[in-house]
Amino acid sequence: MTAHIVRTATRLIAVAFLLASCGESGLLDGLGTRSQEAVYGDSTTTTIAVLVDPVTEREVGAVAASTVTWFNDIIERQFQGEPSYVIQKVWQRRSEGTRFIQASRLEVSQALPNVRFPSLVPDEVRWITSQLVFDTTSATLDRDVSAAFGLWGVEPYTVTDGSLAVLRVGLAPEEERNVAFQILADVVEEGISLSWVTGDYRYELFCRQSLPEDLCWQMAETNKLLAGQLRGAEPVEVAAAGA
Repeated sequence: MTAHIVRTATRLIAVAFLLASCGESGLLDGLGTRSQEAVYGDSTTTTIAVLVDPVTEREVGAVAASTVTWFNDIIERQFQGEPSYVIQKVWQRRSEGTRFIQASRLEVSQALPNVRFPSLVPDEVRWITSQLVFDTTSATLDRDVSAAFGLWGVEPYTVTDGSLAVLRVGLAPEEERNVAFQILADVVEEGISLSWVTGDYRYELFCRQSLPEDLCWQMAETNKLLAGQLRGAEPVEVAAAGA
């Protein structure tokens, strides 16, 4: 038996525009810039019916993110320690010309303390990719987009536009860190983009039209500490004293 829970959300409707994809340079690079430059119109209130299993209290069509294959958790040499140490070591893994560098979820959680990731994802998701995103001129993390996660229904990078959703994380401006929590929705040509601020970080989740909208909202609403979702991660290399 399935029960119904009604969720009410205030949405800000923006003008539609094209999303840019940068292929090997990173998943939907430019999405954050697009959101910041959007022109918002009048706000409206929409009611969404969400199906929930009464036994597990889990929304139908969702699985735990910890049960999905994390593409970069098989990286052989992973690093753990102070954020600056982990960032430096991941930077050394860089291929020339790219600012999106593959990193395990443990490395992302070390480089960005208290960063969060949805604890529930749509059951169509089979793989999750994780990257740290750099400012190539300074070899430090980009402040606007410091990490990117791709949620895939097919093996990552084997199909153009194969990702179902992309979560981008950057440092939130100081003035946004103490405001009341809210999720803003931005309807775009290829899907929906949700954004919110938790702690020191600003999150932006883009979901393609192929994903039910309520499952996209569910991901935003189940955002939990990534460090708490590390079961099964590979052994890591711990920073030596004074390294």
